Order: sequence, then structure tokens, then C-alpha cells
Amino acid sequence: MRAEFDIGDEVRVIRNVRNDGTFPGMERGQLIMRRGTAGTVVDRGTFLQDQIIYTVHFLGDDRVVGCREEELIPADEHWVPSKFEFREKVIALKSFAVGGEVVAETGAEGEVLKILRNAPGGVVYHVRFPGHTLQVAETSLDWADPEIRALEEAGA
Repeated sequence: MRAEFDIGDEVRVIRNVRNDGTFPGMERGQLIMRRGTAGTVVDRGTFLQDQIIYTVHFLGDDRVVGCREEELIPADEHWVPSKFEFREKVIALKSFAVGGEVVAETGAEGEVLKILRNAPGGVVYHVRFPGHTLQVAETSLDWADPEIRALEEAGA
């Protein structure tokens, strides 16, 4: 197991980090760090002997947070923010067809499987709708959960 980042490296978190119950002073599920925020690696360790965990100091928020390697990229790497995250539930804002056949109606619920940040025309997602996985533009989706929508729109 080889660490991608060293102590002192500037990194960017690419997923929203929410409290899993181990962050003191915050409720479980509460947003700790918003995706796109940059910080500095101050330590690293392992979890279950097969996952590298980096301790990252996010100076702007004055928070020290444990992050998994797959949640981080180098801070100077090109970053395109996205509205949705991996495994997030979304709804179709319009119908989608394949070969002229509608495979996902307006309002159909799906799950984000992959985020393509550098696609021509902006961010697109691989979304699993019942029976089909489609590549969908960000502008054609909305949050399925109204509570998450309210939190995201409020910047929480």
C-alpha cells in the first residue's frame, strides 16, 4: 500500500464529508467539509490495514478531518465542481429515450454512479434508472430528496 500524498501536500476534497459519528461536536450526517475545499495533509495512517487515511487541516474552516485517499486530489489539479455526488439519488427533469423508446420518464428516480467533470458542455453523470444506465447532463437532474435539496441550496 503506497500513499499518494505526503505530509505537507496541498489537497482538495472531492466529496462532501459528513459526520459518521466520529467527529466531535457535530451530529451524525452533518456536513463537515464541502467538496472542492482545499487543505494540507498533516498526518496519515491506516484503517483496517488496507485503507490510507489522511489527516487534513482545512485552514479556512479551521477543521482537521480524516479523509480517505479516494476522497482527495492534489489541490493544484484541475477541479470542476458538480451538483451531485456518487450514490446520490436524483430525479429526471425530462424524459430520456434510447433508440426512440422512452426509458426514463420525467420524475423518474435514479442513482449517480459516476461523475464526468470534464465532458464537453459541462458536468455529466452516469445515472442508473430502473433498467438502464444513462449519461445525463447535470442540467437535466435534480435532487430526489427535498431535505438534501434544501441543505445544498442553503450551502449547508
